[in-house]
Amino acid sequence: MKYVRFGSTGIKVSPICLGCMTYGSSQWRDWVLDEAAARPFIHKALDLGINFFDTADMYSLGASEEVLGKTLLKAVPRDDVVIATKVFNPMSDNPNDRGLSRKHILSGIDASLKRLGTDYVDLYIIHRFDPETSIEETIEALDTVVRSGKARYIGASSMFAWQFMKMLSLQEQNGLAKFVSMQNHYNLIYREEEREMLPLCRDQGVAVTPWSPLARGVLTGSRKTQTIRAATDTLQPTWYNHQQEEDAIVEAVEKVAANRGVPPAHVALAWVNSRPGITSAIVGASKPHHLDDAVASLSVTLTDEEVAILEAPYRARNVAGHN
Repeated sequence: MKYVRFGSTGIKVSPICLGCMTYGSSQWRDWVLDEAAARPFIHKALDLGINFFDTADMYSLGASEEVLGKTLLKAVPRDDVVIATKVFNPMSDNPNDRGLSRKHILSGIDASLKRLGTDYVDLYIIHRFDPETSIEETIEALDTVVRSGKARYIGASSMFAWQFMKMLSLQEQNGLAKFVSMQNHYNLIYREEEREMLPLCRDQGVAVTPWSPLARGVLTGSRKTQTIRAATDTLQPTWYNHQQEEDAIVEAVEKVAANRGVPPAHVALAWVNSRPGITSAIVGASKPHHLDDAVASLSVTLTDEEVAILEAPYRARNVAGHN
């Protein structure tokens, strides 16, 4: 595994990050793997050299953090891995148990650390932009989290570029801890981030960790196989609803993959990995070959002709994934 610098920070991460929404409790979603079933995937990630793990408080309402923490900390020393978790989404019916208020952020980090079984996370991410809380309140609370030692760095996730730049600017003006990463929606089917967010991150030295690099499996044929997750996913139809165009993109991926004699996932991930400014793509794994495919994609170098074939069918679309 060749490790890469995480934006402008001094830490190094694997260019593949294991996303842990798949692990936790099947009571939350039918397709989620419980602890015993999840453990082999986390161990395999470590064996493959992956040192970057991403979860969130809302995944299985905290159970994902518990599974990840238990498994990782029994397997390797804490400082050998980079752990990210997120805050924003509702954790209960309590009106204050959500959002990016100072109250919720400070209680949220404590609850996440307890579930993870560690006294710090490497990266604490705001899961979305909170229009109901002032930016100043949010960034001051996040600064408190960093200065208290409960998080080494802070990051952000899907939002508009102007919102992210406003937050970065206020952090700099006030001498507060700055966001070092952006976790955004990006894949061959959804490329709207290329307009503003990706150039902004390159300019500001912000690491980019795309979520759903395989478009919820659409780029690997989930529409044909109809997995449990694909069949019950309420978000996929709202994000990927230009089927004729998307089928053309999937066909392009399959064409390039067939010519190379590799699975489509290798090609789709290789394209994401090769885009300017991308640091580490977040990949979920629920089948043994998923992690093998993700790591194998790092060895695929696409030609200019192949990139042109993959990108040709794309057409502009509405923003998706900010909510």
